[in-house]
Amino acid sequence: MPRGTLEVLLVGAKGLEDTDFLGNMDPYVTLTCRTQERKSSVASGQGTQPKWNENFTFTVSDGTKELKIRIMDSDFATSDDFVGEATIPLEPVFMERSHPPTAYNVVKDGKFQGEIQLGLTFKPEINERHDCGFDYEESYGGWKHSSNDY
Repeated sequence: MPRGTLEVLLVGAKGLEDTDFLGNMDPYVTLTCRTQERKSSVASGQGTQPKWNENFTFTVSDGTKELKIRIMDSDFATSDDFVGEATIPLEPVFMERSHPPTAYNVVKDGKFQGEIQLGLTFKPEINERHDCGFDYEESYGGWKHSSNDY
């Protein structure tokens, strides 16, 4: 499995279900990659077409397969409302290294609730050792240290 860093650009969303009866909803997003969770700012008063343009970074380790996105509506007097979610498979990003901002379907109870736009970039971990088992420093020039034994 790949190891490295996943960079996520949270662009915005459109066509979301409005969970507020009075006024515009105040959406925010939680992004979860395995056990790591990040939260966007609240797009106050932006309703069903919020824009964030925020960047998030996750450490990718063995077993990382997907990025989970949950859109919530921040409410002052009551608990926040669940708007919808998207699950993004990461295997294509690991192979291609980068996906430009792309729209992903947001669903709630199996029903389409709008789209969220994300850009994804994967930066693989650079290993110090290579297939031959030598460190670059050791193999550069044929020896690591000079010897006084001549």
